[in-house]
Amino acid sequence: MDKAGKREFVSWLKRTLKDSGSVVVVHYSGLTVAQMNDLRSKMREAGGAIKVAKNRLAKIALQDTEMRAMARLFVGQTLIAYSSNPLVAPKVVVNFSKVNDSFFVLGGTMGSVNLDIKGVEFLASLPALDDLRAKIVCMISTPATRVAQVLAAPATQMTRVFNAFSRKK
Repeated sequence: MDKAGKREFVSWLKRTLKDSGSVVVVHYSGLTVAQMNDLRSKMREAGGAIKVAKNRLAKIALQDTEMRAMARLFVGQTLIAYSSNPLVAPKVVVNFSKVNDSFFVLGGTMGSVNLDIKGVEFLASLPALDDLRAKIVCMISTPATRVAQVLAAPATQMTRVFNAFSRKK
């Protein structure tokens, strides 16, 4: 890569890191090409992306940002997983690391908050936004359903009484 390409890559990486909801740095030594393609497709389906970056260029991109503490993670074979949704990259990476021993999380960031391995795993364990919305709708609709059942109960009971009397006669 020539100097212009490196400058362009550093500026692209700065923009990408700034615009991402979360960024996860992962050690990927020992992955096969098929496993790497599998990871890329899973990340793409979920709405995120991964990028293998040169450590030196990644450190340069992080120098004047809120995420500069993340520069210490770039040692060895590392890749960056990122997404606009803060939960997507951690979920995909943590799930992938459970089935691949040579793939493990080093840390990451969510905005200006630095995350260690436990922080990334915690983000991965959170339910998705759609799941939270469904739970809220369920919590709101459950009392209304119960009120309707209570109000309808006397009518139902009266119907049963009338039905029992009609059977006797």
